[in-house]
Amino acid sequence: MNYRHAFHAGNFADVIKHIVLVRILAYLQQKDSAFRVIDTHAGAGVYDLTGEEAQRGGEWLTGIARIRQARFSEAAAPLLAPYLDIVRAFNPQRDLQAYPGSPLIARALLRPQDRLVACEVAPGPRKQLIDALRRDEQARVVDLDGWTALPAFVPPKERRGLVLIDPPFEQPDEFQRLADGFAAAYAKWPTGIFMLWYPVKSRRATDTLARQVATVCGASGGEAKCLRLEFSVAPIAEDRGLTSAGLLIVNPPWTLAAELRTILPELQKPLGQGGAGRFRLEAVKA
Repeated sequence: MNYRHAFHAGNFADVIKHIVLVRILAYLQQKDSAFRVIDTHAGAGVYDLTGEEAQRGGEWLTGIARIRQARFSEAAAPLLAPYLDIVRAFNPQRDLQAYPGSPLIARALLRPQDRLVACEVAPGPRKQLIDALRRDEQARVVDLDGWTALPAFVPPKERRGLVLIDPPFEQPDEFQRLADGFAAAYAKWPTGIFMLWYPVKSRRATDTLARQVATVCGASGGEAKCLRLEFSVAPIAEDRGLTSAGLLIVNPPWTLAAELRTILPELQKPLGQGGAGRFRLEAVKA
């Protein structure tokens, strides 16, 4: 499949991915020492929800638009607030008109000592991202293929941080490239946090990816080194668009699983299409 950010900005997969991103960065903020975020397939940075690409599918209407209108419990609301506050900052008017991509969400959570490296090779999105981060001394846009950048930029000098790998899945071998790219980077930085996004279209492909990643990081008994999250808004079918997406989080913060068990049940109803959505959250073992 082809998953270009601009066509799907603000959809359910973005909502889930960015909530997890924010919770990880909130955890990293708890220590004074600096951290670095490396976004290997960064995209344009900010997406116009009134533009042709976003309007064509209107996926944000069943994603971020619903989440902005939903009511959450006293337990979940504080965990979701930092993410929703960032989205709100890009929409000073009541109506949703823009949605921030991963690099802009990460940038909003950087402290003065933290840094962001965003890789984007497509000329149009790269120019938009540069414009969005212009003259920002803490964020650097790199004209480098994400698969090349992945092993090149780790470990960062800060020795703390997150690598987000979110490819467009334009090539048929993208799952294997994702596994191989992660393995090369993990070999150089086994203490880093890695967040791998993928569409769920084939159960065999996703299970194979999870096993490969768990094997690389030596996930076995004891503390979870690889956390798997999949969220579905409707049953998977060939004639449907994307209805299920997943994340593999390697070296997850120890707080993350409990936070997600609080958040995810409250997202099932607002994000579901034709009924409540469902999620899967588990530790993956080699």
